[in-house]
Amino acid sequence: MNVITVNVGQGALAIVRHQGEAIIVDARVPPSEDDTVAYVKQILALSLKDHCVKGLILTGFDADHTEIVGTSIILRKYRPDWVMYPTYYKDSSEAKRVFALINDEERARHGSNNPLRRVSVRVDKLANRILPDLSTNFEFQLFSPHIDDMDCSNNCSIVLKLTGIGNRGFSYLITGDTENPRWEAISKYFGQSLKSHVLAAPHHGSRNATHPESLLNISPHTVLISAGVDSQYGHPHPQAVRVYSKVAKHVFSTNVQGGVSLLTQPGATELTTTLITSLNSSQAA
Repeated sequence: MNVITVNVGQGALAIVRHQGEAIIVDARVPPSEDDTVAYVKQILALSLKDHCVKGLILTGFDADHTEIVGTSIILRKYRPDWVMYPTYYKDSSEAKRVFALINDEERARHGSNNPLRRVSVRVDKLANRILPDLSTNFEFQLFSPHIDDMDCSNNCSIVLKLTGIGNRGFSYLITGDTENPRWEAISKYFGQSLKSHVLAAPHHGSRNATHPESLLNISPHTVLISAGVDSQYGHPHPQAVRVYSKVAKHVFSTNVQGGVSLLTQPGATELTTTLITSLNSSQAA
């Protein structure tokens, strides 16, 4: 199993691979004038070659996680079996465009041997937080969103543990933009069920998403931060990095060395993370 945290600037896109299957998390592609666009497309092509893309998880509908270009590339070129998103409505032009695209793809693939399935999730609407029938080689455990805390788009984000089954698998906690008030409830109800080998840092390393009890319950070996170079929001916040460094053995961010992707995978004795630049993007293969 491995996780590629793709350098998309201020946003999120990750590729999780295990035993021939791939799950894509979020769908941010930088604006067309950004010179990282070709790099992102190359990473997608290299990393998904010879893999069956089982699903696309959209953690939320803010444009830095879900925008039309990235979603279109993934749905139309890589044709996942399903697309997962939180059960809530965001009244924005970008979210409307994305849903129109999903509707179009669902209609276009209806009746084919590869129909597109929608998986809309909210903890309070599910009898079981273990989501079935999504993959052969991954398990999916949902922690959020929940109707009680959906007070803003960030706290409507999906929080989900993705675990690779069998040899060389590990657990990867997907977190979207979930902030501290929601983490308070997640930690209260789910406690040590949150424990994961790898944490995708919530909200790009914001200090408003470093809930201490949750981090102790997660107890990650590695924290991966997806943030833009010279982020206008100051991500990752130095305070957040310090907090992560106290609970995790390793903390990595995409905003170093002018922007890098991160390849996290089992090594000889522990998980390792390699920095992937435009000069060595073939490492994503």
